[in-house]
Amino acid sequence: MSLPEHDPVRHGPLDDAQGLLTGTLLCALALQFLRNAGFITGQTAGLALLISYTTGIAFGWVFFVINLPFYWLGYRRIGLGFTLKSFLSVGLLSAFSALLPRYLSLGAVDPLLAGILFGVLSGVGLLILFRHGSSLGGIGILAVMVQDRFGVRAGWLQMGFDAALFLVAAMILPLDRVLWSLPGVVVLNLIIAINHRRDRYVAT
Repeated sequence: MSLPEHDPVRHGPLDDAQGLLTGTLLCALALQFLRNAGFITGQTAGLALLISYTTGIAFGWVFFVINLPFYWLGYRRIGLGFTLKSFLSVGLLSAFSALLPRYLSLGAVDPLLAGILFGVLSGVGLLILFRHGSSLGGIGILAVMVQDRFGVRAGWLQMGFDAALFLVAAMILPLDRVLWSLPGVVVLNLIIAINHRRDRYVAT
C-alpha cells in the first residue's frame, strides 16, 4: 500500500527566521575554527578571508562588500525573495563573525580537526540556508542558479571555484596553511553535493 501524497508545505516567516539565524550562526562558528588556525576556505568567504589576511581589514566588512554585485544576479535570475534572504544572511554572518570572537575564544586545535569541524559546521549551516531559500551570496547564488536551471549540483560548481582560489592562495600564504585548509573545503562541498538535491529535499 502506497502512502498518500501530500502537497509540499512551504516554510513560513518564523521558519525562515530561525533557519537564517541558525544557519548563519553555524557558519560563523565554523569560521572561528578556520581563523583560529589561520586557514582559508573557498567561495566568497574564502576570498574575503584571503583579502582580510593580506590587508588587515576585518573579515565581516570585506565579506559584505564582495557580495554586493551578486545580489543583482540573484534578483534577475532567481527572484526577489531569495535575494533579500541572501542579503540578510550575509549581513547576519558578517555581524556574527565580528561579535563571536568577543565571547568565544579557542585554544590549540589540531589542524586536521579544525578543518573537518569547519567543513561540517559550515556545510550544515549552508544546507539550512539553501533549504530556506537563501544563501551566503556570491558563488552560492551562482551555484543555486546553475543547479536549478541546468541540474549541475551546487557542491561540484563550488568545488571548481574553490580549486582556483586555492591556487591563488598558494602563491600568497605559506603552503602548509593552504594544504591544511583543503580537508575542510572538501568536507563542506561533499556535504552540499550529497545532500542538496531536488530529488531528496529542497524547500523554500
